[in-house]
Amino acid sequence: IKYDDSKWRKLNLPHDWSIEGSFSEKYPTTFNQGALPAGIGWYRKTFTVPFSSKNKRLYVDFDGIYRNSEVWVNGHYLGKRPNGYISFEYELTPFLNFGGRNVIAVKVDNSEQPNSRWYTGSGIYRNVWLVTTNKTAITHWGVSVTTPKVTSSQASVLIETALDINEGQPIDNIVRQVFDASGKLVAEEKSSFQNEKATDNGESKEIGTLTVKRPHLWSIESPYLYKLVVKLQRGGHVVDSYEQRFGIRYFKFDSEKGFSLNGKPLKILGVCMHHDLGALGAAVNTRAIERQLRILKEMGCNAIRTSHNPPAPELLDLCDKMGFLVMDEAFDMWRKGKNKFDYHVDFKDWHRQDLEDQVRRDRNHPSVFMWSIGNEIREQFDSSGTDIARELVEIVKRLDTTRPVTCALTENNPEKNFIYQSHSLDVLGFNYKLNDYVELPKRFPGEKLIASETVSALATRGHYDMPSDSNRVWPPDAKSKNYGNPDLTVSAYDNTYAYWGATHEQSWMAVKKNDFMAGTFVWSGFDFIGEPVPYQWPARSSYYGIVDLAGFPKDVYYMYQSEWTTKPVLHIFPHWNWKKGDSVDVWAYYNRADEVELFLNGRSLGAKRKEGDSLHVWWRVKYEPGTLKALSRKIGKIVMTREIKTAGAPAKIQLIADRKLVKANGEDLCFVTVKITDSEGDLVPDADNLVKFEIKGSGEIAGVDNGLQTSMEPFKASYRRAFNGMCLAIIKTTPKRGSIQLTAHSEGLKSSSIIIDAR
Repeated sequence: IKYDDSKWRKLNLPHDWSIEGSFSEKYPTTFNQGALPAGIGWYRKTFTVPFSSKNKRLYVDFDGIYRNSEVWVNGHYLGKRPNGYISFEYELTPFLNFGGRNVIAVKVDNSEQPNSRWYTGSGIYRNVWLVTTNKTAITHWGVSVTTPKVTSSQASVLIETALDINEGQPIDNIVRQVFDASGKLVAEEKSSFQNEKATDNGESKEIGTLTVKRPHLWSIESPYLYKLVVKLQRGGHVVDSYEQRFGIRYFKFDSEKGFSLNGKPLKILGVCMHHDLGALGAAVNTRAIERQLRILKEMGCNAIRTSHNPPAPELLDLCDKMGFLVMDEAFDMWRKGKNKFDYHVDFKDWHRQDLEDQVRRDRNHPSVFMWSIGNEIREQFDSSGTDIARELVEIVKRLDTTRPVTCALTENNPEKNFIYQSHSLDVLGFNYKLNDYVELPKRFPGEKLIASETVSALATRGHYDMPSDSNRVWPPDAKSKNYGNPDLTVSAYDNTYAYWGATHEQSWMAVKKNDFMAGTFVWSGFDFIGEPVPYQWPARSSYYGIVDLAGFPKDVYYMYQSEWTTKPVLHIFPHWNWKKGDSVDVWAYYNRADEVELFLNGRSLGAKRKEGDSLHVWWRVKYEPGTLKALSRKIGKIVMTREIKTAGAPAKIQLIADRKLVKANGEDLCFVTVKITDSEGDLVPDADNLVKFEIKGSGEIAGVDNGLQTSMEPFKASYRRAFNGMCLAIIKTTPKRGSIQLTAHSEGLKSSSIIIDAR
């Protein structure tokens, strides 16, 4: 306690120290983890506890620490958790100085490398909570709420409550209440409690059932949330109170018809997501997660797979509110590792505790509709996979029987897949191998199926290689090294993919045409830091995303939007700045129309319609400067018009804030898109001007990015070079109200400013 930490850096949690580093190929994390530093870090927090809390219990709850965390309070060792993604709690009560000074110390050891196949971050990167309860209280994650019977007229709500009863603080009643979204009480039950029912250690489980009349069902389109309140009472006084948001819904997997939600067929239109937030690293920020989800929602996405670990609680809260289904995944490996120091080292000792904690924490979220016990697990190929799969499913089912359990498998021959041979999975998830889909119902008769991971196509935003009608398989196999572009770019036409994958169009059509396939999870929704397939250093972030690391959609985003939404879509690409005489392939994604006609400088280049399984139309055009114009038509009537013009030299900076009003709470963010335009305001598609940012007022620059997978510029800086005409500045508020002014300068360009109001 007397240790002098006065010269230590003061910071706010959540915090990721790796994202603050410079890129280097010398780090043992390697380019697969973003070529950023890891190592060991220490945190200390001094706090006081009022003397009035002496008869209470106090806990510290960590939502996630990466990784190998050890915690002390006032010099007393509380424990260690190796898993970097799990949430956990320690009781502090016996070691506290009530009315005096207390110190929590946390050691984070991320030094053993490599321990992941993607960027993890380092530190206390999720939120931390100090929790105070009475000595009699509902336990940690102690309320489970399910809706076993749901009809349009009524729903039964089953509430199981785990209690910790202290002899000196008995209770006489448990009150359960359900409130609708407007705060109106819609169901209530009060039951007496016999304190003698508690076991020797004071624990007791109580079950109650409420009926909600004419329930509003939670759905993708209408994610309606109720609030459950459980109160422990003694003599009319509340001893403890627990609030829980929940949704009323029912769903079904069918081996022939796929998936239905609330009795209506629903194709699962999902993406896989890693946990990093681009330039912010792994440090959790609710607003940054919300931005990602909104971009995906606009695309038509309705489901998220948490690849390949338990997510931040904030992600699940947002999915509940915004209407996303979630495949909640536990492990990327079991006993057989994929990296020297990954979780396989800890699996034997920790898998039960970690999986139990994950299920207890997440089981009340209506968005969570499946548990996944693993991704591409190597025990598929030997008999140990059978026993481990059975054990993991049993752990889940003991805590939650309302959701199916799956595993993302790669082996689709039943005789060779030992996880399948456990016959414990409710739904079989298969990764890739789309040409085998038609055979799966025959190979696995009666089984329910989902494409748990698909595509692995690659793209650099705004970069185009001709010709577009020939596919590039990069890497072509596990051993080849001579492939790719010298500048480590990948064409944004949907024609480049890893050897185990396929194009976006091929992969989606394979799911779309087969009703028995409940849905898909595309690898991946956003680019993420690390795993820069098809390249190695100096590439340091992925090419897989439908959206780039900065949050800018790549062209294929609009293919999904044209297929996954009913809103009118017409998107033409590439840009129109080429050399005279170049042969340029022009693609169009569209929907709600029969055809698209293309014009160059007013001359028609013909109308085209989609043919076969193709989800785009295209023209091969001899380039000449000017205007490219596309019209989509339905029964001869124009539906949409799009134009692309040849841009002139860079002249101006355009700033576009995603919000002009933010919260002055020290956490809220504003994402400012920076565009380099010509004098007419058209984006200059190859501009790479260095943009310097200046900020005044109640904000600070939290990060910068441009989506380029090989950029060596730091994420934490006040400057960024544009990539293909664009970059990003992320503004974070301070706790002080007022205006925030961001100004962008670049040599030779007209500067630009934007004002954001922080309230």
